[in-house]
Amino acid sequence: MKISIVQNAPLKGDWQSNLTDLDQIIGNGCGADIYVLPEMFATGQYIDPSDVVQTMDGPIVEWMRSKASQLNAAVCGTLPVTENGRAYNRLCFAMPDGTTAYYDKHHLFTYSGEAEHYSRGSKRVVIEFRGIRILLLICYDLRFPTFSRNHDDYDAVIYPANWPDKRILAWDTLLRARAIENQCFAIGVNRGGSDELGFYPGHSAIIGPYGDTLVQTDERPQTVSAVLDMELLTRFRTKFPVLQDADPND
Repeated sequence: MKISIVQNAPLKGDWQSNLTDLDQIIGNGCGADIYVLPEMFATGQYIDPSDVVQTMDGPIVEWMRSKASQLNAAVCGTLPVTENGRAYNRLCFAMPDGTTAYYDKHHLFTYSGEAEHYSRGSKRVVIEFRGIRILLLICYDLRFPTFSRNHDDYDAVIYPANWPDKRILAWDTLLRARAIENQCFAIGVNRGGSDELGFYPGHSAIIGPYGDTLVQTDERPQTVSAVLDMELLTRFRTKFPVLQDADPND
């Protein structure tokens, strides 16, 4: 499976311009199976999302569905979504057949005030797409290894993020740790650019199950891609059965 990281530098609140920029960054695509976008890729980061929150029938999700159909691939990233009077930081996974899976962020970033304006998701979400099982998580979830634990139920994990430069060493380190300890491919997509909250240096990456970096970005808007070698993953798990040796509560 080919994964494409799509890193942009969203202008805060200008989702129309941000989607236009993403159309240019993605272009006609690169033949990837999944295009992964950052956290809040179309709106920028809002602690209070009331000015930009959308529904699942809104223009941002519709753009994702249209792009998935056009590219014959999945397109995923997060946006603020309102449902039943509550706001969620929702990772939408739009597939080319028109269906959309989603995961609502479980660990809200109390340090920034996110927990005051968003409702916490309660479900752990693993989807299967083109034969690969994928755990859907978001940004701050990266800091919680138990929630990210592989119960031999996924092959890759996706973390869209808004991760600032002051904590980028933690991002680099934890993304690699999650790949190693879970014997999986870890796909972390950070934004670039800056806003009133800080500077975002990119460092989007795809990490292999041995902890090797398959691709990594700098801070510029760009796409980079890597192929997930499932035969390698299967051989590694068979030869070195870490997941099978774990205790139930590990």
